[in-house]
Parts: sequence; structure tokens; C-alpha cells
Amino acid sequence: MGSFSIALTGLEADTVQLNTIGNNLANLNTSAFKTQNSAFEDLFYQQIGTSGSNDAIQVGVGTRVSQTVTNYTQGSLSTTGNSTDMALSGAGFFVVQQAGSQQLTRAGNFELDSSGNLITMQGASVMGYGATAGVVNTNSGLVPLQMPVGTTQAAHATSNVTLTANLNAGATVGTSFTSPVTVYDSLGTTHSATITYTLASPNTWNYAIALPAGDATGVTGNTGTLTFNSSGQLVTPASNVSSGTFTGLTDGASNLSFKWNLYDAKGNPLITQSTAASSTTATNQDGFASGVYQSFSVDASGVITASFSNGQTEAVGQVAVASIANQQGLVLAGNNNYTTSPASGLPSIGLAGTGGRGTIVGSALEQSNVDISSEFADLIVAQRAFEANSKTMTTFDTVTQDTLGMIR
Repeated sequence: MGSFSIALTGLEADTVQLNTIGNNLANLNTSAFKTQNSAFEDLFYQQIGTSGSNDAIQVGVGTRVSQTVTNYTQGSLSTTGNSTDMALSGAGFFVVQQAGSQQLTRAGNFELDSSGNLITMQGASVMGYGATAGVVNTNSGLVPLQMPVGTTQAAHATSNVTLTANLNAGATVGTSFTSPVTVYDSLGTTHSATITYTLASPNTWNYAIALPAGDATGVTGNTGTLTFNSSGQLVTPASNVSSGTFTGLTDGASNLSFKWNLYDAKGNPLITQSTAASSTTATNQDGFASGVYQSFSVDASGVITASFSNGQTEAVGQVAVASIANQQGLVLAGNNNYTTSPASGLPSIGLAGTGGRGTIVGSALEQSNVDISSEFADLIVAQRAFEANSKTMTTFDTVTQDTLGMIR
């Protein structure tokens, strides 16, 4: 009798649905897990006759699972405070690679290995774009992301000094004023440089840049003249000037020379003259001592910035994000990973926040999007369906036994 096979198809389909719901509930706390739902469809039909109006009389032969649909809606984001954790806010997937095999994941619970490689919990490399001297090259191919763990950032000699100051137009000729600024040599040693302004005549100040006595054995080209117009605006020099060259630094560093920026990026003078008292309101320079790597952070576009003990930061890479044309075509590979298929199409890999891709939230994880109340409701329905098919099976068995009894 076909009746048993009909009920059996129902039991098999209900079992798949129960397994799917059970898997959803089991992954309630799995990072970035996406719920699945089982879709059923009826099987082919047998025509056993026609009605008086010539309509077909058809009897179905059961059901089957036609599709498991993954719900890719965003899970809630939870702050962890762990810099290796990342979450995607919006569409897209992180790109990971292990043993030459590329996969995709939404789970950003990454970690660092002993060499500073950013990896998944299973050891797959997190892929992105590399950086050289703090500049990310997004036109290159994907590379495993690596933090400069255990490395020391070399010292950088001061090459630019910028300060904002006012010189007193009411001062008497011969009056001097100084602006101190700390600079670094090539070994990272600090020097307290001093810029001394001396009023030579109305609207004209001579300047000299010096290091403390004993820091260097010689200096050339460290003097000059600043000229202001009647409105107190700097007229000459019309561009930035050199500090001069300090030679024979006693700590053995290279000769020190830096540019003194008299104008800002828009060409506005930073040194002015007025009747107010001479003062220095701001100083800045770009040198620094050496520093040891301490930590890293990631911004919304995926740029990873390393921090060093000397207070400096440097971009060391950028996380890649992939978008998929047909997410339902992805194949679940376990370990929170997906692989592409002909149905999904190849991934379009680029930068977070571009091309419809979501942005990255650092020190956070995406939670599972399992709705426990909905799953419990579906579980009850699936249970009832299984019981109904079981009852159909027992009923068919009873009818079969009765039929066999009639024959005997």
C-alpha cells in the first residue's frame, strides 16, 4: 500500500525540520550564527480517475524538504573590549584562508598567534590588504593580516617644526623673546631647541635657532630675518625656512636639520606681530623616540592601526570584506564558515563601507540571530506534525491488519 510511504515522507521531512530547529537552538550562543528554516513541497500526484465534469481525481504521494533557507538578518552587536574581536554592521563577510582554501565568515572572534598573525579560532588567516610604512595598498592582492608583535618602531628625527607665536610690536629695539621646542635626533634623543627673536627695527625681527650648549659641536644656516607689514602680517620669508644644520651631535646621531613651518596648509602665517605681549601659544613637531608595539585597533573601514609605547600609531593593514550576489547559494562549512558555489557566485572582495558592504565595529561581536520564542513555537508545530504523521502510520497499519484479517 502507498499509504505507508506517504506517512513515511512526512516523518522524514518532519525529522529534518526538527533537526533544523534543534540546530538553531543549539547555536543560540554561537557568534554570528544565522538561523535556518526548512521549506516543504508536495511530491507528484497520481491520477486515479475523473469526475463527472471530467475533472482529474488526483492523490498525492507525500512531501519532502525542498530547501533550507538561511536567515541572514543582522544579529545584535555586543561590545567585548577585546581588540581582536570584530563585527560587521551590515552586509558582507570576513575573508579567511587556511591551507590555500578561501572561506567566508561573519564571526569576528579572532585572535593573535605567537607571531602576531590575526587568525580565527580554528587557525585560519584573516585576509586583508597589507601596508608599507603606514600606507595601506588596496590595489594589491589579499594577504594574511599580521600585527607587529614584539617589534620596535625605530626613532624618527624631527623633520618639521610648527609653532604659533606673536611678537610684541611695541617692544624696544634689541628686545629678545624665545620660543622653546623639543626636537628629536636620529637616535630618538630629545633636544630642547630654542628659537630666539630679537627686534632689529620696527617690523623686523632677527631670529636664531640653537640647541643647548654641548648637544652639538657645530651649526650652519641657523639665522635669518622675519619682516612684518603694517598690519602685523608676516611678509618675509614668504615660505617655510630651514633650521640650519646641527653637526657633531654628542650622542653620535646623524646631523640634525628640520624645516620651520612659518605658514599653515592654507598659506596663513603662524607668526604674527601685534601690540600684545610676545607669546608662544602652540608648538608641534614630528619626531619621536623608538617605541615597542603595544596594541591595535580597527576603524569602521577596516584599517588596522598599531599603537606603540612612544605614543605613535601606524596603519599595518586593512581588513577585507566580501559581498555575495546570492547568499542563499552559500554552502555552510561548519566552524562558522561558508564556501561559495555556482549558485552563490564568486565573492566581490573590497573595503568595508563600500559597494553595499557593511562597516566594521571594533572590539565587538555579532550575536546569533536565533529568536528563541519563535524557535519554540516552530518546535511545537513540528512536533505536532511528526505526531500526526506517526498517527497516520499507525492508522494505516491498523487498516492493513484488518484487511489481512478479512482475507484469512
